[in-house]
Amino acid sequence: MRITGTIVIATLGLAVAVGCGGNKPQAKHAEATPPAKEADKPPVEVTASPNIAVSTDLAEACKISPEKSIFPRFRYNQDDLLADDQVVLDTIAKCLTDGVLKGRSVKLIGRADPRGTDEYNLALGSQRSSTVRDYMDQHGLKPSQLVETTRGAIDATGTDEDGWRKDRRVDIVLLATTTASK
Repeated sequence: MRITGTIVIATLGLAVAVGCGGNKPQAKHAEATPPAKEADKPPVEVTASPNIAVSTDLAEACKISPEKSIFPRFRYNQDDLLADDQVVLDTIAKCLTDGVLKGRSVKLIGRADPRGTDEYNLALGSQRSSTVRDYMDQHGLKPSQLVETTRGAIDATGTDEDGWRKDRRVDIVLLATTTASK
């Protein structure tokens, strides 16, 4: 009777453990989702080209006019830069290499719309920020001037195609201090 009682108790314990945990969603990997930081959210941003938004201080210093007729819109699942994006990135690169912000650094924040898994959206945001980094690197910026990160869809607000289009972008934020070596 003692062995049977132990088996019954063990079986009940196992049933309770399985029953309580069987339908819970998988825990997300903490390292896959970067912590939310205020520095990742520009206080005010200016839509500078179809896929690029810049912080207001960067736009003012580099004389980048806001585009009122367009809003950020990387194509779904894409990271290709458009000609208008390249014009803005050329302006920023010149401003950071030879202009009023010579030697200053920027943060490139890749973003995605909320469709897809968290991991996929973080990777897509990273691809987008890498595309901008590679372009700016080819136009004279030092690697130490470009801080790259992804937010994926963490801050996405869109609920339909128009909103999702606004979520798909790279934000370029002027950093407070110079991190590039001279």
